[in-house]
Amino acid sequence: MEQGVIEDPVMKQRLEFQPSEDGTAVLVKMWVEPGGGVPPHVHPSMEERFTVLSGQPSFLSGRRWQTAAPGDTVVVPAGVRHAYRNRGDELAHVVCQASPAMSLQEFLEEAAAMARAGKMTRHGLPKSPGALVQALGLALRHRKMVVMRPV
Repeated sequence: MEQGVIEDPVMKQRLEFQPSEDGTAVLVKMWVEPGGGVPPHVHPSMEERFTVLSGQPSFLSGRRWQTAAPGDTVVVPAGVRHAYRNRGDELAHVVCQASPAMSLQEFLEEAAAMARAGKMTRHGLPKSPGALVQALGLALRHRKMVVMRPV
């Protein structure tokens, strides 16, 4: 696992991870640039609690988008399709508590490394057959933690 702030130039975000003291959850500090965010996905057995510190990011939960303001907390239960985006014009700072932690940190670190290596398009799709194989391997290794779901 990497230390410090992880840069993902494709999803336009920076992430910092802090495991809970008992190791059952992970706190993810997120700085999402305007236009940044993640595509719809599902965590079959993980709950995420997003608390907005600054900015006004939008959250998809099921089929409904909602914009959150500083101080708001958006809870996404396990099994619910969700995403987030920063549609505003200022940096959004959000803290996410994911429980149980599972392999979330490893997945996000690997995905960000692929983005930094130039293997992904600006829409988060693999740029080459080799990158596709790498992305499929990533999805298979973490399939108990996350399942990608189209809009």
